[in-house]
Amino acid sequence: MDKAESWAKRHFVFLVTVLVPTLAAIVYYGLIASDIYVSESHFLVRSPQKPVQTGLLGDLLQGSGITHSLDDTYSVRDFILSRDALEELDERLAIRRLYTSGPGDRLARFPDFTRDRSFEAFLKYYRRHVTVDYDPVTSISVLKVRGFTAQDAYRINSSLLEMSERLVNSLNERSRNDLIRFAQNEVELAAAKAHEASAAMLAFRKQQAVFEPDKQAALQLESVARLEAERVATEAELAELRQLSPTNPQIPGLNSRAGTLREAIASEAGKVTGGKASLSSYSALFERLTLDSTFADKQLGAAFAALEAARSEAARQQLYLERLVQPSLPDKAMEPRRIRTVLTVLLVGLITWGAASLVLASVREHGG
Repeated sequence: MDKAESWAKRHFVFLVTVLVPTLAAIVYYGLIASDIYVSESHFLVRSPQKPVQTGLLGDLLQGSGITHSLDDTYSVRDFILSRDALEELDERLAIRRLYTSGPGDRLARFPDFTRDRSFEAFLKYYRRHVTVDYDPVTSISVLKVRGFTAQDAYRINSSLLEMSERLVNSLNERSRNDLIRFAQNEVELAAAKAHEASAAMLAFRKQQAVFEPDKQAALQLESVARLEAERVATEAELAELRQLSPTNPQIPGLNSRAGTLREAIASEAGKVTGGKASLSSYSALFERLTLDSTFADKQLGAAFAALEAARSEAARQQLYLERLVQPSLPDKAMEPRRIRTVLTVLLVGLITWGAASLVLASVREHGG
């Protein structure tokens, strides 16, 4: 016993830094530590609009028309590791119970030795068991879920992918609504203006009994021209009869006819160039109404074109979460890596022991 105590005192640093930690690691990882099953899945968030990343797989995906969305990939990653995702998982799978009272050993289960059972502590614990690794070369994300049973890890992984797909669909719907809403409002405003312009034109034609002043004026002027030609012919004939036969009985009739024609000409010309009720007085108002109606129709056509463009743009900005590798159902525990962990503890202990020995030797040398 004295020899053991003497040896322990002489090799106290070795005992503390190497022997005890290594024995503890052997006991824990060899006899106590529970098996950890890892369910792994690969997914890719892509968008037809954004450029792809470089790399062999990226080139292959580019050739197939698939492009990647880096920002949205990080959005999905943040969601998977968020409080919202954890709360929904707890509602779906009672994940807290799986990690608290599952088959795991006491050191591996939640809560840890701090005994903190708060949701924040569980969120930190969750983030140690659920990881999302993003490869910037291929733009592929790897989701790994660690559980005390293979089925638990698989169910959590599958649920997270389903929730992520729902998130992407929600982002698509929100983006589509934002893009189309403004264009739809513009269409409604343009349609209202076109309706107002059409109603104003209809009211003008109904109240003034005028369809198109310019065309109607042209028809009236043609009628005036015919009457004018007939008047000239009648007056020429009348003048000829008066010269050749002043007592001809046709003279009074021709004279009356000429007067009637002059009155008709004045009446028809007045309809075109007369007062407030003439066609010319309506022309300016009609042209303004026509211009308003034409502009409103063009604006409505442009608004419809913008709406179609917005719909096409929304389709181009659609995000897709592609499952490249489905969640695995592990048939073997991949963690903890018992031998490697024990060797790591031993190596770290030896390095610590060597450094501490050098420091103590230096202190003794200077102290001596």
